[in-house]
Amino acid sequence: MFGDRRIQVKTPAQIHSMRAAGLVVGETLELLGSRVRPGISTAELDRIAEEHIRDSGAEPSFLGYGEPPFPASICASVNEEVVHGIPGARVLAEGDVISIDCGAIVDGWHGDAAITVPVGEIAAPVAELLRVTEEALWAGLAAVRPGGRVSDIGHAVETSVRAAGEYGIVEDYTGHGIGTAMHMAPDVPNYGRPGRGPRLKPGIALAVEPMVVLGDQASGIAPDEWTVVTLDGSWAAHYEHTFALTETGVWVLTALDGGRQQLTARGVPFGGPAD
Repeated sequence: MFGDRRIQVKTPAQIHSMRAAGLVVGETLELLGSRVRPGISTAELDRIAEEHIRDSGAEPSFLGYGEPPFPASICASVNEEVVHGIPGARVLAEGDVISIDCGAIVDGWHGDAAITVPVGEIAAPVAELLRVTEEALWAGLAAVRPGGRVSDIGHAVETSVRAAGEYGIVEDYTGHGIGTAMHMAPDVPNYGRPGRGPRLKPGIALAVEPMVVLGDQASGIAPDEWTVVTLDGSWAAHYEHTFALTETGVWVLTALDGGRQQLTARGVPFGGPAD
């Protein structure tokens, strides 16, 4: 089950189990995206998420995770908060953006994904930040090839962001392996030279998650011991998907269509079921 450097390699049946968890995550994020509006609290979004995850026959990955134990089912990071924001009394206002990170467990297998959602009308530079970050995510996913290397993903993410303008790429937090645990080897940085790190082969599942900011990439942790914020107060965007590499291509387990549309548009073989 484990390959080089203790990287978990899944069977086709196990990848299908991960797809079940991924669909719960994708559906939960779609629901939350539709509920984001001025006046809603991040705690209310967390309540909606936990209810939907459990009603789907899954368990929240984040609740109780880590030390100190994470106290919610989603991460809700607003504006200058990059990742790991704790939901609470904060009420969203017109012009905000919120990164919603969600994880779910089905039969012991994890899915993990994130979106950044505008709250009403947002400033044009912020809207462009969201576009650039989401595009960088898909550029990273499109770089996955059998026999390639993990660093090919981060190189593609960085190249995509750098081509779009002057943005900071957060370096202290990375994507990761995923499977029977939410965070596993290897780390998947969002920058670097290609052709390095573990080889990509069928059965590997990774979470790719660029975090991009309008200013400097330097970050710190808030007094709550979880929320990551930019040191210069610049706003951030965060997108994430879990994918598996199969014998036929790339299968984005947390995308509702498996990533078929985006991958096909980029000339990348789709690794999910033919139907």
